[in-house]
Amino acid sequence: MILEHPAVGGQVIHCGWNSFLEGVTAGLPMITWPIFAEQFYHEKFVTETEETKEVMKREDIEKAVKFLLGSEEEAAEMRNRARELGNAARKAVENSGSSQPNFMGLINELKSLKSKRN
Repeated sequence: MILEHPAVGGQVIHCGWNSFLEGVTAGLPMITWPIFAEQFYHEKFVTETEETKEVMKREDIEKAVKFLLGSEEEAAEMRNRARELGNAARKAVENSGSSQPNFMGLINELKSLKSKRN
């Protein structure tokens, strides 16, 4: 609910997978800031950037946030793309969404495995 509030214009994330899913579902543009472990791989997967372990400077974060929330055409395109991805993610998890058959298949397989054990 917080991420979907109209006052939230973007999200600075540590690149944990759940953070990505929450940001995409909320339709938010994201500033990635991986800290350790698999977070660098998640960032690369989503943004196709090089791995870095540099300490971020306050000025760099400020610049990224101002760009993300700014009026430049590229920033507006990023926000629109994020909204489109959010809409697609919400549709995918609806009862008739594209994820439903896979989810039901998983449930049926787990039921089948359980009945075989009994």
